[in-house]
Amino acid sequence: MKQNEMLAMILAGGRGSRLRELTNKVAKPAVSFGGKYRIIDFPLSNCSNSGIDIIGVLTQYESVLLNSYVAAGRRWGLDSKDSGVFVLPPREKADANLDVYRGTADAISQNIDFIDNYDPEYLLILSGDHIYKMNYDLMLDFHKAHGADATIAVIGVPMREASRFGIMNTDENNRIVEFEEKPEHPRSNLASMGIYIFNWKLLRELLLSDIKNCDSHHDFGKDIIPTMLGNGCGLYAYEFKGYWKDVGTIDSLWEANMDLLDRRNALNLDDSSWLIYSENQNALPQYIGPEAKVDTAYITQGCAIEGEVQRSVLFTGARVDKHARVIDSVLMPGVEIGEGAVVTRALVADGVHIGKGAVAGSADSENILLVAQDVKGKEIV
Repeated sequence: MKQNEMLAMILAGGRGSRLRELTNKVAKPAVSFGGKYRIIDFPLSNCSNSGIDIIGVLTQYESVLLNSYVAAGRRWGLDSKDSGVFVLPPREKADANLDVYRGTADAISQNIDFIDNYDPEYLLILSGDHIYKMNYDLMLDFHKAHGADATIAVIGVPMREASRFGIMNTDENNRIVEFEEKPEHPRSNLASMGIYIFNWKLLRELLLSDIKNCDSHHDFGKDIIPTMLGNGCGLYAYEFKGYWKDVGTIDSLWEANMDLLDRRNALNLDDSSWLIYSENQNALPQYIGPEAKVDTAYITQGCAIEGEVQRSVLFTGARVDKHARVIDSVLMPGVEIGEGAVVTRALVADGVHIGKGAVAGSADSENILLVAQDVKGKEIV
């Protein structure tokens, strides 16, 4: 890829309300994941590994921590004179009601001047809240080879789940002939991943027209893509075969963390050929007590374990005291499990202390328990 041939824009402004207390004060892309990472590390690392030098991160709600985290770009090697990560909040307007990004397309529209400054041939649009590893340069090769106006990354999902996604129906050449938003009776299982490559000049024209349309939702899925299909533009589906997960709910965030326990999984965070970069943490040495029992766990540096851990993921600074048991659970940074406490099928938020003898969660629970406040000697299910 030529330098600045493709510029990336990461949509990182969603409220993340389905993650409940985890996003009360932190934007969803800044939520912790996988022991020592934040969700935003994945698209940023993918960009860095794919040779994309200029990245705009479009932030909005509870964005203070996220803004400071991504601003320098040094964590991903994007802090040279020819590269950078740029935080792009909504622009202030006279009408306070418009001091937000009104939709995914509007977020790009408000930053046309920023994009024009680099004059890219292609624009890559990403979501800031998915866990995956992808080489965007290969997707660009596919886009060029098909002479596409736009390319949309898709992933095959079980047919029984297809109605939960935006579905792309394609012909034998991977050209998209129809887009269905959460269809009741889907005709294919190719789900949109929210990853797009557009020819910038064409998209720019469409965005300028969309701005003037009072009936528009100013959204790619609801407006821009249907308009392009209606105009006969060449839209193609790029099928991704690797690991990908939308971590927009407590259950899905727990599942993605637990997937790290399966070394056969495509999400290998120890792969030196495609590193996921994160903040530099000066973690304390690992401590595993003489009475500790650890079985099939993903434990990051800086944890102290004296109790029992089974099929669980422990983030930096987590502590499990004597006779405590952690089963099928995710402990986020700084969590402390007191002596004799039992935690089962739970996701415990940053810094929470579960006191001596407390019980949190149940093996019989259908949903994952989110523990977002300290728990003293009692039971919560």
